[in-house]
Amino acid sequence: VQLQASGGGLVQPGGSLRLSCLASGFTFSDSWMFWFRQAPGKGLERVSRISPGGTLPNVEASWKGRFTVSRDNAKNTLYLQMNNLKSEDTAMYYCAKDLSGNEKGKGTLVTVSS
Repeated sequence: VQLQASGGGLVQPGGSLRLSCLASGFTFSDSWMFWFRQAPGKGLERVSRISPGGTLPNVEASWKGRFTVSRDNAKNTLYLQMNNLKSEDTAMYYCAKDLSGNEKGKGTLVTVSS
């Protein structure tokens, strides 16, 4: 199983980023997928999940209205669109294929700062 997140970077408050996660080594189209994040000095938080076909996307309440999860099964890619970013969104973001985040890949760093 390989999961490689990308798309992070430095963005000003109020800005947007789109994270991607390229998956390989398993049947992506059969798998629920999840985004997690870990802010400096804090634990792992689950941000979103999406069903195998993409018809049941869900973003946790803390980020609902600002973040959107989607997937392209033809490209084995998971996405997280993040809008109206705040400084507290600064974190390492990971994609994972399990609910607990134990099977997560390499993350991508998002830094929200002016």
